[in-house]
Amino acid sequence: MPRPEATAATEVDSGHIVDLERALARVAYLLTRVRRHDQAMVRCGVTMDRASVPLLRLLADADEPMRLGELATRLDVEAPHVSRQIQRLEKAGFVERVADPDDRRAQRVRPTASGIRAVEAIREVLRGWMRDALADWSSEDLKQLAVLNHRMVDAFLDHAEIIGDFGATARERA
Repeated sequence: MPRPEATAATEVDSGHIVDLERALARVAYLLTRVRRHDQAMVRCGVTMDRASVPLLRLLADADEPMRLGELATRLDVEAPHVSRQIQRLEKAGFVERVADPDDRRAQRVRPTASGIRAVEAIREVLRGWMRDALADWSSEDLKQLAVLNHRMVDAFLDHAEIIGDFGATARERA
């Protein structure tokens, strides 16, 4: 049974949660629009479909090559989707397959130097857009926004199993 103070806080905070959900939906829409993606690709000089960008970013941030199944789990997509995207990225020269040292039958994927350069170019364009959009914000406000966003994402990941985690813990999928 919930504590009375927790129930009261939940009732008071429900309006904030509604506002937060709306704000996140607006941000997600702005960041994932086809036009925004196409503009970013032109500005950074990279040709890549929208579905490949998060996959390549994940690989670029990884400490070591990753298996396709792990990529699918972390991106919360089906394995065939990842296989198709990897094939496209491989054909474009952004990733390469390497032997899995733990299983000779399996392969892992890692970004090539070209893939790392592409990710950095895409990030720089997006960061520039953010810098321009938030130019009037104080340094302290930007710091607080970053801290709170990381805290929110960590909380979402900690509760990700509620919507299905395919056997991985939230931290493993991060």
